[in-house]
Amino acid sequence: MKSAFSALAQRTKEPPISWLMNLTLERRNLISLAAGFTDNESLPVTATRKIADEILASAKSGRPALQYGSTAGDLELRRMTARRLAELDGRSYEPEQIVITHGSQQLLYMVAQCLCDPGDTVLLEDPTYFVFLGIAQNLGFHCRGIRMESNGIDIDHLERRLVAFKKSGEIKRLKFLYLVSYFQNPSGITTNFEKKAAALDLLKQYERAAGHPIYLLEDAAYRELRFAGDDVPSAPTSDRVIYAGTYSKPFATGIRVGFGVIPEPLRILITRLKGSHDFGTANFLQQILSAALASCRFKEHLTTLRRRYAQKAKVMAEAIAGHFPDSVQWEKARGGLYIWARTRVKTGAKSRFFQAALDQNVIYVPGELCYADDPSRPKPNHEIRLSFGGATEKDIREGIRRLGALLK
Repeated sequence: MKSAFSALAQRTKEPPISWLMNLTLERRNLISLAAGFTDNESLPVTATRKIADEILASAKSGRPALQYGSTAGDLELRRMTARRLAELDGRSYEPEQIVITHGSQQLLYMVAQCLCDPGDTVLLEDPTYFVFLGIAQNLGFHCRGIRMESNGIDIDHLERRLVAFKKSGEIKRLKFLYLVSYFQNPSGITTNFEKKAAALDLLKQYERAAGHPIYLLEDAAYRELRFAGDDVPSAPTSDRVIYAGTYSKPFATGIRVGFGVIPEPLRILITRLKGSHDFGTANFLQQILSAALASCRFKEHLTTLRRRYAQKAKVMAEAIAGHFPDSVQWEKARGGLYIWARTRVKTGAKSRFFQAALDQNVIYVPGELCYADDPSRPKPNHEIRLSFGGATEKDIREGIRRLGALLK
């Protein structure tokens, strides 16, 4: 009998993030260096309680916060977001360009829905954010990888890909380039401004062959979790650039509020689609963030958070240096939540090493999950993503010690 389910429903598989997070929550003795939880001890409980008390102190402020908001998001939060981005990038933004979303994840999904049909193609970093690969699987479009260098994607490889796409005709199905441009999940690499500009110029050169606009989607989820070095400006202002940001990671992941700076006419389509999703991100959460930004509580918490992650990254780096064999390649983190390590053993979810790690009650993200199914190369299977975000310093040291003993 024919299935009653849609093609999309039948394509959809359980995302790896679900079982990784479930294992973390269900196995009490498990040391999780996998799921990208943020630091539990530094969550702003006191600040958030005070903000909520202030909002709910009177009916005048409480009732609007507990009522529905607009689809595009609270205007004051969009204004403050525009000012915040202007401070970071040194150029102006308008609140009308911005849409507030339920985390940046919702924006990524809506952008893909608006731009891609089944069978279309998206270019992305090799490796990349594995949850985005799940979006591609759900929506039925193809992902093709661009090699990474120490300062971002390999521009020469991007150009060779575009040349090959034009020759084969696949350029007509190419819709956008996806970059996790700050302290990339999983590799920790930050893409410099020059590479963003060069990638955008290349995409524009191939629009005529494609027959439609080709966008650059910049995922900046980890931008504000920088604890070493200088900030890098976002991609140049362009009607082809989509910027995805979030308040969840720099404030509290339980407050699922993200935002996008979206060019016209795509912004109109995103807003219409969001209206069908939820007709607006939770208004009370937006009011909490607006108050945090307006009162400097956000900046104060972010300063604390950066110091906390700098310390935890240091603990992990020292543990890796002390316990991993010299054959493992890795770099110290300068921001974000992750260290990416290349080993000489297979590390996939079905590997003996992964099972042995579980037997030792420690879990990591297998690197193979972070690579697209790209027929141009075999999928790498010797890397691990290690998160210092959610684990305690004690668990980081012990988890790395156990992994190091297995690697040796």
